Amino acid sequence: MPIKSRENLIAAWAFLAGVILAVLVGFFAQKSPLVLGILAVLGLVVGYFVSEKNVQTFLLASVSLVIVSFAGIQGLVLSAAIGGIELGRIITSILGTLLVLFVPATIIVALKTVFSLAAN
Repeated sequence: MPIKSRENLIAAWAFLAGVILAVLVGFFAQKSPLVLGILAVLGLVVGYFVSEKNVQTFLLASVSLVIVSFAGIQGLVLSAAIGGIELGRIITSILGTLLVLFVPATIIVALKTVFSLAAN
């Protein structure tokens, strides 16, 4: 999806860097506190720079992703424990690092929305 305007350029680059970093960290299962902190900060940046016109779409997509990722982690942990599948561990790790990125972004956008509703 091409970026149509430059108003969300910072958020777009932070989002892209965060997703790539989350997938790489999750795939190689090297979850250091520094990398997880960087992912959380990138999530905060993404959430801060979401524009007013994109709030509903972002919240719908990010909440869906957070719920599905959490459910996927719970299901894959069970299947990995039963079957001993290495792929389940990798997918669980990737979903976990994506949660580290998306949860702060979702919280920031939700708080911004609540404050804007309260101000009206």
